[in-house]
Amino acid sequence: MKAAVLLSWLTIAYLLIDVVVLFLIKGNSQAMQAAWVQDVLALVPPVVFLIGSRVSARRATTKHPYGFHQFMDVAHFLAAASLLAFGGFLLGQSAMSLLSGQPPGIGLFSLFGFELWQGWVMIAVMAIGVVPPLILGRKKMRPAQLLHNQVLYTDSKMNKADWLSSLATIVGVSGVGLGIWWADAVAAIIISLDILWDGLRNLRASLSALTDSIPVKMDTGDRHPLPQQINRTLSELDWVKEAGCRVRGEGQVFHIEAFIIPEDPQETPIHDLIEARKRCLALDWKINDVVVVPVEELPSTLQTDVAPASW
Repeated sequence: MKAAVLLSWLTIAYLLIDVVVLFLIKGNSQAMQAAWVQDVLALVPPVVFLIGSRVSARRATTKHPYGFHQFMDVAHFLAAASLLAFGGFLLGQSAMSLLSGQPPGIGLFSLFGFELWQGWVMIAVMAIGVVPPLILGRKKMRPAQLLHNQVLYTDSKMNKADWLSSLATIVGVSGVGLGIWWADAVAAIIISLDILWDGLRNLRASLSALTDSIPVKMDTGDRHPLPQQINRTLSELDWVKEAGCRVRGEGQVFHIEAFIIPEDPQETPIHDLIEARKRCLALDWKINDVVVVPVEELPSTLQTDVAPASW
């Protein structure tokens, strides 16, 4: 978490500098304006992560008995919605620019008495801008997966989109310099489509979390292995006949309801249930709470498969 917080602050510092520089040099280039908007939007995930990490750390109250962990999911939804909104606006603006047939006004400016094409400055800045998001995005992947934090994972993906959009902008501005006026608008459309895709993908993931779907791995989309580990831990108890669970993801932690069929309900003391709960809680730090319920028959919607013996 400390590494994730540090990387988020470094991302914000870089993006603030980049946003100011791009604003000063973007001129009338659609590709540069698209890259500037993307950098502004890229500020949302790290800011949301820093706020969410503070809010979700608050203790549960009588009004919020499950705690505030799900604030991360709400923040993820808001970030995804903003990506969709701005991506759609940018796509419409870029498409209108392309259809109008008006070439972008990338002119000359004077530097130490020399006339210099503004496009060279744009290309140089965007080339330098490829490096920081490339490094930051790769550095965030590991903490995001260890923390099972969707906002941080989204941030790392946006860093990837950031440096790819820098390359697209370089191509667009270079095209204008070569006389291909529409290259600038096409590059802007490509960037806006990338923003829209990020928004749609993250909106689906955030809505899935908010509607209590089963937790999945962020990198592959496969089912998370923790429910299987819970089932195996409970099934290995000599007094348990059958076990299953359902898991609710709340931000980066899980709330688990485990159901067991005892071998002999009449001979199952309370301290066995307490010990079973403790064993489940000790499996992983992401397990925020466990409820162990003895039943006569397992509900049909439970996950009942167990983890392999290698666990």
